[in-house]
Amino acid sequence: MVSKSSRGPGMTAGGSEAEEALLLPEHEVGDPAGAAPGNASVLGAVFNVSTSVVGAGIMSIPAAMRVLGVAPALALIVGVALLANVAVDFMLRYTRGTPSYAALMGGSFGRAGAKLLNVFIAFNCVGTLTVYLIIIGDVMSGPVGSGEAHAGVLPEWFGPHWWTGRDAVLVAAAVILLPLVLQKHVDSLRYTSAVSILLAAVFMLITMGIAVYTVFTGTAKMPRMLPDFSTLASPFELFTAVPVIVVAFTFHFNVHPIRAELSKTSDMKSAVRISLVLCAAIYAAVGFFGFLLFGDATMPDVLANFDRSSGSGVPQALNDAARLSYALHLVLVFPLLHYSLRVNVDELLFPGRRPLAADTRRFVALTAVLMGLLYALAIAIPSIWTLFQYSGSTFAVCISLIFPGAIVLRDVHGIAKRNDKAMAAMMITLAVITSSIAIASNVMSSIKGEVKGVSAGAS
Repeated sequence: MVSKSSRGPGMTAGGSEAEEALLLPEHEVGDPAGAAPGNASVLGAVFNVSTSVVGAGIMSIPAAMRVLGVAPALALIVGVALLANVAVDFMLRYTRGTPSYAALMGGSFGRAGAKLLNVFIAFNCVGTLTVYLIIIGDVMSGPVGSGEAHAGVLPEWFGPHWWTGRDAVLVAAAVILLPLVLQKHVDSLRYTSAVSILLAAVFMLITMGIAVYTVFTGTAKMPRMLPDFSTLASPFELFTAVPVIVVAFTFHFNVHPIRAELSKTSDMKSAVRISLVLCAAIYAAVGFFGFLLFGDATMPDVLANFDRSSGSGVPQALNDAARLSYALHLVLVFPLLHYSLRVNVDELLFPGRRPLAADTRRFVALTAVLMGLLYALAIAIPSIWTLFQYSGSTFAVCISLIFPGAIVLRDVHGIAKRNDKAMAAMMITLAVITSSIAIASNVMSSIKGEVKGVSAGAS
């Protein structure tokens, strides 16, 4: 929702620190979701930002490392994390009035810009949340129509029954998720966010432990430090790894809701930086040890590898623990992303209405409709990895790099310095070039009937 307060008068170029302070007030009066400010701690913000970052994209990092090699992949993870930090810094500096990403875009590009952002975030969130549900179903009951992937934890343990089937598993997940998605304030999810980050760390440690075990038993696949061009159809295939990493660091739509609930909103910069360091370390560890464990056999979704015979002699119980920790992590990430989806859809459908959290009937109705849509998609679509080959190069890249850069270049408040505009132009140029090459590579691969090894697993 774009309010008049989001379109404050312009400021003189090269604004002073005092002028910048006006754009970064210590306390905000409410947020788009109607949350009361002043309750959240920096630690809670770190957990919520980290949960927004570490989603299903973590499963694609080992495959990206397989394509790029260890050194370029680690450099790309660090580079994208740094760009994400710069983009968030731009967003915070230009925020005034109603604290939301849509209001920020509206202040620079009017109602059309705000609506475009809402649409991009809605599509990105719907696709990602559907993937979360699909993966939860795959882990617990097995994938639909594929006999060569993992069978699912419940059928392995108890055999095939109606209650181990995909539909029953998704209904059970809905019961678990319902109390979480009905939370009206994002800070209410800080405890589940903390547990989700712990589970991501558990998955990382299990992967690390299995990889170290294979090193000592001599069954590890020593990872390549650089790309193996002999296995690539084209050198341009390397660019398909870039959107995968960008998707893995796309959390910008949650910056303002989390920031608005901090007791001191200027602490958001510190919370984002801590979160990015933490998440980059998790991604690097999972990518390296996953690639070390499975080598060139690393799947686009590395989770599938944990049910395949690698000759390592690792007990199946440890593989199951890895899968279950990951599935539960997604269950706890789901409500935070659903929060952003609900706010953006509400801004699209009900502009100018009172805050969503203050209208219980609208809040519940919108939550029910969105949950119904997501579950219908998860049950009807066996896999949408192909969709994410393109969403990573379009929606996520625009949300995380192109739109923040465009806001700086537009500079409606006259506060951007020459270095800011140069950085913004570089962000947009890199995003457009790499995404265009990745899309072209994916299109050519689809025409040839090939299956991409990296992008298919992004989310």
